[in-house]
Amino acid sequence: MDITLYDASTWILPLVFAITFHEAAHGFVAHHFGDDTAWQLGRVSFNPLKHIDPVGTIVLPAILLLSHAPFLFGYAKPVPVNFRNLRSPRLDMVWVAAAGPATNIVLALLAAASFHLLNLVPGGAVQWTADNLKNALVINVVLAIFNLIPIPPLDGGRIAVGLLPNTLAWPLSRLEPYGMLILIGILIVIPMLGTQFGLSLDVISAVVRSVTGFVIRSILLLTGNL
Repeated sequence: MDITLYDASTWILPLVFAITFHEAAHGFVAHHFGDDTAWQLGRVSFNPLKHIDPVGTIVLPAILLLSHAPFLFGYAKPVPVNFRNLRSPRLDMVWVAAAGPATNIVLALLAAASFHLLNLVPGGAVQWTADNLKNALVINVVLAIFNLIPIPPLDGGRIAVGLLPNTLAWPLSRLEPYGMLILIGILIVIPMLGTQFGLSLDVISAVVRSVTGFVIRSILLLTGNL
């Protein structure tokens, strides 16, 4: 248990901002396309307190951090969206769902670009600022790519439902109540079972890691950090 307040501040702060902007973006775009559910509840806000989920935003990341897990993950309270209120429900649902991951990619770009401004930071805060920016880059890209997995209720699932023909979209949409169980199965249970038989069945996680690494390298290249 050698996690320090410094370590926590360089991981928890970027995570809180990443999921806050992610959720606020969903609410803002939903409001733009005609659904004011989140707006009336005060959820179209960049105030983290409006979006914090005690378990997903605080307890879960803290447990992962204290247990020296190889990754940090968390989530906020989902922004409520009544898709029936959208002007073009099926198409607008795609824009609402895509807003979260798109916002995280923008934040990742800003974090990477900000590396060039470290010379403006007072000497005693340079390392802390650099660690926050590095972690912000990683967390935002991971959050964006993970949420694009095409399984409802993840954003990628809702994007797929909005774009696929009805014959495929309808069966996929019916998976939403079981989506988290499916994710736990393919990300945790199946790989664990595979190891018992000497098989590597961690396919989805491997794909997510590969895509995440590619996106991070691309952002670093685009922002002149490679």
